[in-house]
Amino acid sequence: MQDLNKNTTIHDIALALKITSGTVSRALNDYSRISLETRRLVKEKAIELNYQRNKIASSLRSGKSNTIGVMIPSAQMNFFGSVVHGIEMEAASKGYNILLYQTEETTVLEKKAIDAFLGARVDGILASIAKETTDYTHFKELTKHSKNIPLVLFDRTFADFKVPAVLIDDYKGAFMATEHLIHKGYTSIAHVSRPQQLLNFHSRLLGYKDALKANNIAFDKKLIYAGDLSIQCGIAAMDYFFSLSKQPDAVFAAEDFTALGIIKGLKERNINIPNAFGLIGFANEIFGEHISPSLSTVDQQTIEMGKQSVSLLIKMINDENQNDIKKYENIILSPIMIKRESTALQQNFTLNKNFNPGIFQSQQKTIDSLMNDS
Repeated sequence: MQDLNKNTTIHDIALALKITSGTVSRALNDYSRISLETRRLVKEKAIELNYQRNKIASSLRSGKSNTIGVMIPSAQMNFFGSVVHGIEMEAASKGYNILLYQTEETTVLEKKAIDAFLGARVDGILASIAKETTDYTHFKELTKHSKNIPLVLFDRTFADFKVPAVLIDDYKGAFMATEHLIHKGYTSIAHVSRPQQLLNFHSRLLGYKDALKANNIAFDKKLIYAGDLSIQCGIAAMDYFFSLSKQPDAVFAAEDFTALGIIKGLKERNINIPNAFGLIGFANEIFGEHISPSLSTVDQQTIEMGKQSVSLLIKMINDENQNDIKKYENIILSPIMIKRESTALQQNFTLNKNFNPGIFQSQQKTIDSLMNDS
């Protein structure tokens, strides 16, 4: 009878089958030179003897842990939960586990996440940058000193940080959202964003500005409100907009929780949505279709973003020449408009027939244009 207090080793399996320990090890790791019959016998005997592989020892021998570190800014946002779902599905299909760390939108916890990942000997890191982060030296140090641990960013990145990333086309999404409001008949459209260190919020601001320009609507700096992108930010934005002498009749919010705060601010003023005021968000958070009025928004293909991020990272993990990250270009996903009640106003509108629709620019051109034009 097997002693349950004794940890079975590959030597025990080898002794039981009268083969070498090396053959057992190779069979358990599915070496092609070991016959299928031998691999079957070894695995059956391993189950019979309750063999538990020492994953730490195995990773030390192979140099791989088959674990990916995943850093997200907030688990409270359905957006990141959905991306993680895509990450988990793709990682599992490739034989990888994930180690998840929430930074709560802070730089301090980003640094702790990197330390935790390095301590766990992860094979690579997926990260979305915290809103608070303006100095990304910790990410630079990671790419500089941990050459064998590749980094891929998703959703959020910096314009001048040349690390492969999987992003939505934020410029295109913002242009679509703003023009949707214009086509619905709103004429004074404000934008709620945040300080512009992150590329995606740069791009959304530029998309908003270019949509106005394309439809012969003058850009007004007073109709821009920058906050931390939260429910409270949306409420504060409405306090600001309604203090202006010329008030907007619609808002494009750079994020859905902010849009939720805007709805609250409008309801407190008994302003009808969408007849008196239009609103569109960005991210397609799960609450958007269940609130009243339901929220028009821009979907960011979260599941696909997660899958593409893992595929890119594993490609880099398996690349023997990991130092040459320049060959890995950003993956840009197309946004999808979600039209709901908050933009349901119907009025006659004439499109600008002289405008060339080929305005959708690449992410790199987007940031260059914005920094020169803001």
